[in-house]
Amino acid sequence: MAKYMLIMRATDESFANFTSVDFNEILEAMGKFNDELIRAGVLLAAEGLDDASKGVVVDFTQDTPVVTDGPYGETKELFNGYYILDVASIQEAVEWAKRAPMTAGSKTEIRRVPSIDEFPQDNVWIQKERAWREQTGQL
Repeated sequence: MAKYMLIMRATDESFANFTSVDFNEILEAMGKFNDELIRAGVLLAAEGLDDASKGVVVDFTQDTPVVTDGPYGETKELFNGYYILDVASIQEAVEWAKRAPMTAGSKTEIRRVPSIDEFPQDNVWIQKERAWREQTGQL
């Protein structure tokens, strides 16, 4: 089994479609999908994100980081939430993503989350992180 992150990306089209759907319908559809993930035993985490206009960006393109209020770019640069699934393969993650109740025009990026075991175990920082993960019950 491996962890995969499903990153829910919005587009101008999906934002427009989202505004025409009753919020209770969205909650119902997402709730049913989340319940399927839970019952299948693959859901590790899932969170939606607040409106981008309420966030900030720390930009490191200059010598001194610059902080600006959101929104920080075009809609296609934003993501609205994520899932972390523990599944056997990227193909299984894709199958789950295809079942997600997303508004038309949305996109989902899927990326594997490397395990701490894949990093050099003789590195002091990896050792400290492993100890922290063990202490907090993450390993």
